[in-house]
Amino acid sequence: MKTDFDLIVIGSGAGGGVLAAELAHSDCDVLLLETGRHWPTESFKRWEAKASHDLFWPMRFAPLPGGDAVAFLSGRCVGGTTTVNTKVALRAHEQDVAKWHAATGLTNDDGAPFALADLDPYYRRVEDVLRVRERSDWDKCIHTVQAGFRALGAELEPVHSYTGPECEKYGSCLQGCPTGAGKSTMNTYIAQALPGGRLDLRTQATVRRILIDDAPGGMRAAGVEYVDAAGACHVVKARRVVVAAGALNTPQLLMRSGLRNAALGRHVGLHPARLVYGLFDEIQDSHRVYPISAHCMQFQRDEDGGFVLEASTVMDPIAFATTIRDEHGPLWGQRLVDAVRPYRRYGGVLAMVNDENNASVRLDAQGAERIEVNLNAREQQRIDAALRFSRDVLRAAGAREVYWTGLISTHTQGGCRMGDDPARSVVDRHGQCHGVRDLYVADASLIPCTVSVNPSLTVMALATRLAEHLLTEMAG
Repeated sequence: MKTDFDLIVIGSGAGGGVLAAELAHSDCDVLLLETGRHWPTESFKRWEAKASHDLFWPMRFAPLPGGDAVAFLSGRCVGGTTTVNTKVALRAHEQDVAKWHAATGLTNDDGAPFALADLDPYYRRVEDVLRVRERSDWDKCIHTVQAGFRALGAELEPVHSYTGPECEKYGSCLQGCPTGAGKSTMNTYIAQALPGGRLDLRTQATVRRILIDDAPGGMRAAGVEYVDAAGACHVVKARRVVVAAGALNTPQLLMRSGLRNAALGRHVGLHPARLVYGLFDEIQDSHRVYPISAHCMQFQRDEDGGFVLEASTVMDPIAFATTIRDEHGPLWGQRLVDAVRPYRRYGGVLAMVNDENNASVRLDAQGAERIEVNLNAREQQRIDAALRFSRDVLRAAGAREVYWTGLISTHTQGGCRMGDDPARSVVDRHGQCHGVRDLYVADASLIPCTVSVNPSLTVMALATRLAEHLLTEMAG
């Protein structure tokens, strides 16, 4: 196998998949390493337990005071989490990006504070590639909860998503889209780049460390060491290395590679979320829809409440039955049986909360992963308010009973945040690590402060921006 490349990219999700394809299309020799397997579209079935095993990282947990925990979910396959998410395509709010300069001193190439406008051309390019469209084709369960929003003076509006018109609303977004309507990086960017011959995709390739040389002018990345599915170790070299392994994995890989930075692994954002379910008199069949096709943005800004509600929520049966709770805690025994039996009559919302990046990921003395979450009073107030309003909406819509899940994090961000100030950031405005040349980061760990909406479109835009920068730099 080839051992020298222009670029090595670690991770094939929203950041790595986009970046690798963009560079390969421009005649760079790119090696794309993915620790998961390549599952083609025709392999996707709505087999929830198997998909959870094949397509996701094993679930991680971070303890909370009082004995509860936050569950972290992310994809581990070609396409990363873009293969197993709901394909919501929302740009960050102007207020979200305004926080970045304050947090890390981040500026644009003109020296002005980095703003949402600096991402506009890259958002547009990603939206064109993915053919983002509005989803106003609502099903009954969304119209049901819409009545509750209106009763409380709020409104649902159609979401934009990277789903094609061939979507048949199986409801199996988290198990991989069986029609290919869900436009992951696997079936768009990567699939379009592979036939050109400049992209080498190696799956079940787990990177142990980044090779860093003490070169003239300072430290620089020179390649990576990875282990294949058979356990054999390989060393590959490149002019530049990009880490896009996800907000929990990228900081750990940089730590294992010897990087030392006060901000590394810190300032992790959860974007805490929970699913809230209402039991109605009529059948809703929320498990057989495109799940996130509407949202309420009335409380998006911090001063307005600091949360976004999406409808209808995801209704995978195993996850539903194993996570529902009420004010007394998780349901067990006969109460659980009675609650699950009318499964088809549930509808609900997904509540996502703005957090302040107070979590962290680190390695303990034995090299094991440790995730710590420290929610402050403002964050907890937003979490409580989001649950309270969600319950009120469902009651106003006619729900007889309301249940919900514990906190989950599917939009983890930060940990390698970008900025001009090396004391408060890990990488510069173009994702290059402070103190190590030719080593870049291109995933959600870049984001200095959590965005208030699903971050995948923002990660893809940042990756497109980095690709443009690398091409200019390499040409020069």
